[in-house]
Formats: sequence, C-alpha cells, structure tokens
Amino acid sequence: MSRKRSMETISASGTVSIGELARLTGSRYSTLKYYAEEGILPFMQAEENLTRRFDREESIQRIEEIRSLKRAGMSIPQIKEALK
Repeated sequence: MSRKRSMETISASGTVSIGELARLTGSRYSTLKYYAEEGILPFMQAEENLTRRFDREESIQRIEEIRSLKRAGMSIPQIKEALK
C-alpha cells in the first residue's frame, strides 16, 4: 500500500493520480473516473503499473470547464461535443 503524498507535494507536482486530483478539486473519485472513461478528462497511463496520471494544471482547468458547462445545464454527451 502506498503512502499518501502531502497536499504541498501534490500541489508542486506536474502529474497527479486520480485520487490526488479528487483531493485537489473536491471532486468525487468516481466522478473523475467517469469523466476519464468518457474521454472528457485526458490522462496518461504509466505502462509499468497501468496507473492513470493526470497533468495537474490542465486537469484542474478541465474540471472547472466541465463544472461550468454542467451548471449551464449541459449533459455529458453535450459536454463531450463542446470540448472536442
């Protein structure tokens, strides 16, 4: 079992795990996993252990965009189209 990184370390890192991204944004892990599976939250996959890694700054910005579009009443399929 891996040890959790501190928020200071996470905030200084270029890439983060999905759990760390959830902590940074206050989002649910399952929500971010769904966004990644739907292709609206891009990630890189480390081949050695199949861990998804997210660009910290880009992902936080994308999550804010998704939240904004959801507040505007858009569905996930509409958001997918808008973010293409």
